[in-house]
Amino acid sequence: MAFRRTEEDVLMTATPFTATILGSPRIGPNRELKRAVEKYWAGNLDRSGLESVAAKIRRDTWESLTAAGLDSVPVNTFSYYDHVLDTAVLVGALPPRVAGVADDLDRYFAAARGGTYDGTDIAPLEMTKWFDTNYHYIVPELGPDTSFALHPAKVIEELREARALGIPARPVVVGPITFLALSKAVGGAVAPISRLGELVSVYGQLLELLADEGVQWVQIDEPVLVTDILDNAAELAGQTYKVLGGLAKRPALFVASYFGELTDALPALARTPVEAIGVDLVAGTAAAVAAVPELTTKTVVAGVVDGRNIWRTDLQSALGTLASLLGSVGNLAVSTSCSTLHVPYTLDAESELDPALRSWLAFGFEKVTEVVALARGLTQGREAIAGEIAASNDAIAARKSDPRLNNDHVRERLSSILASGAQRGPAARRREVQQDRLGLPPLPTTTIGSYPQTSAIRVARAELRNGTIDTAEYERRMKHEIAGVVKLQEDLGLDVLVHGEPERNDMVQYFAEQLTGFFATENGWVQSYGSRCVRPPILYGDVARPEPMTVSWAQYAQSLTDKPMKGMLTGPVTILAWSFVRDDQPLADTAAQVALAIRDETVDLQAAGIVIIQVDEPALRELLPLRSKDQAAYLKWAVEAFRLATSGVEDSTQIHTHLCYSEFGEVIGAIADLDADVTSIEAARSHMEVLDDLNAAGFGNGVGPGVYDIHSPRVPTTEEMATALRNALKAVPAERLWVNPDCGLKTRKTDEVTESLRNMVDAAREARADA
Repeated sequence: MAFRRTEEDVLMTATPFTATILGSPRIGPNRELKRAVEKYWAGNLDRSGLESVAAKIRRDTWESLTAAGLDSVPVNTFSYYDHVLDTAVLVGALPPRVAGVADDLDRYFAAARGGTYDGTDIAPLEMTKWFDTNYHYIVPELGPDTSFALHPAKVIEELREARALGIPARPVVVGPITFLALSKAVGGAVAPISRLGELVSVYGQLLELLADEGVQWVQIDEPVLVTDILDNAAELAGQTYKVLGGLAKRPALFVASYFGELTDALPALARTPVEAIGVDLVAGTAAAVAAVPELTTKTVVAGVVDGRNIWRTDLQSALGTLASLLGSVGNLAVSTSCSTLHVPYTLDAESELDPALRSWLAFGFEKVTEVVALARGLTQGREAIAGEIAASNDAIAARKSDPRLNNDHVRERLSSILASGAQRGPAARRREVQQDRLGLPPLPTTTIGSYPQTSAIRVARAELRNGTIDTAEYERRMKHEIAGVVKLQEDLGLDVLVHGEPERNDMVQYFAEQLTGFFATENGWVQSYGSRCVRPPILYGDVARPEPMTVSWAQYAQSLTDKPMKGMLTGPVTILAWSFVRDDQPLADTAAQVALAIRDETVDLQAAGIVIIQVDEPALRELLPLRSKDQAAYLKWAVEAFRLATSGVEDSTQIHTHLCYSEFGEVIGAIADLDADVTSIEAARSHMEVLDDLNAAGFGNGVGPGVYDIHSPRVPTTEEMATALRNALKAVPAERLWVNPDCGLKTRKTDEVTESLRNMVDAAREARADA
């Protein structure tokens, strides 16, 4: 593991480490960062106050990891919004439109979420999913005038901050290959990856600065190497890390991969001068690592503890995996498979967990203790962790025998329905009977589902939780909110209404709390994007619906209006994607069980007089396997699950679905195969690009491309949305085009929503007149 610290070629040796993780949560165990950032945006907290909250979160995180026994702690994993956006700042790749914002932090937030700064209206960068997770990253834009330049202040400052606390700090940065592969060319620029040589030079400058700081190890994350995004990923990895590894002045390099197996990129990296390579041994295999002879001179950082799901590690099996690599690698360190950004902080925050279920689980801190235990077992022998292994074995055995994991009634009923081959009629026939029933105008206007979660809603939910009010009073308040949302929509002139979902804490958790086989956490928060946090429920057993979940709310809302009211449901794939899902059976089997529960709900909504039912699948793209060879099988069962969920209703009931914030190109065919009567889809930030893809896939049903971006506080003008609709009409005929925002309105303020929707309705009227 020798590397050159000075230009005089003096060789130094980096201290080996044995136990680490690849990254950690950054929102704070009680969402302290979320609250501070949102106060800053609202002008209720100054910059020094925000920075103080951030510094405490970093300090508490680093100290807890060190105290737990990690001998190398990742730093520079904290972010005010997103680590990919942080990387754009690091390499000088923010878009020119934010250059006029004087304050550097406000410039950063302008790129992330847009807004008005000094009278200038700034559109945000696009946002999409981080590989196959539910985390959203900000998509960098690279134009012809983008000139890379190093801006290392954040990395250096956080490194010094950690060192002052005595932390064994290891800086972490997103790698140049991954950054470029996830970036977007704009303004006629060349493909971003073609600029790899320029960017590698900037990374070389960063490594030299870190060497000057006395850094022994730097972690460079290259998750794109486990995907098929780049045709020549292995070649690029070899070239890039030959250059960076050959620098005369640098720290030791730890190239980390995760979310899958490296395949041919692993030997390519092993042949470069890098000192350490991180491998995901939850998604990949130890045999593939052991088969690379060049690794006998490297440190392999073995990700044997699952960093993105919450099940307890089988310590006996993991220790066996680690032992199988001894002799095949130079040094062996234990780690999580990826950053623990994707799991909650700790089980200690859960007071209502069923004891049996608790024994099956490991959240972020518990995963750190598993890593430390495995490292101790690896260096001191199995006997050193015999107690931990025994507890692990007992929990795994208890889980396998728990009757909640095998409900014969659910399984038999599902088999019967699948065997019947139930399906809806042809799309053209459905379209005809639905138009006769609904009588909607061309370019009908609607919204996606949720309306702002007001302070009154949050207060009512908190009072119900702490017992200040009873269920009857809570329901009265929610009906008051629904009545207000229905009146607002009627006043604005929307054609198809929603009830606003005030009673729902989250579009997945709400259903999980009413289905068997799920457990909803109290404080299991994880970051979805920026300040947006979610509590993914735990899907641990067979799924069933004991009683209707949404019918009474939809019936009440429909009673307030003569216009069609949409019933709002979350689809089976999205419920899986946004939950922590059982790992003891194929995902396809679990998806079918959830689909059966949603199917029962659609039938009951139809019986209650609801004529339009929306079954949202925003996560369809999210679960797509990262390797193309695995994608067809996934898309087959995902489509089958949606069709199972929606095939119980009559042809005259209109089925909608919604998809958002993903790169849809790879699943366009599956979107068409869902065969929803109307598909609303994110399109504002990507400027309607998705419509051409849908047409190329032969999509012939109704489509509602989002005409404005709800993740930004800015209010779009009528003309802006009318232009978007005119562009959409070039690709979709008026009789199939719907008008709606990009996504639900839960996170926005009521005044923003009111003005934006008023402009949207006006834009639709203009477009109808032109059509």
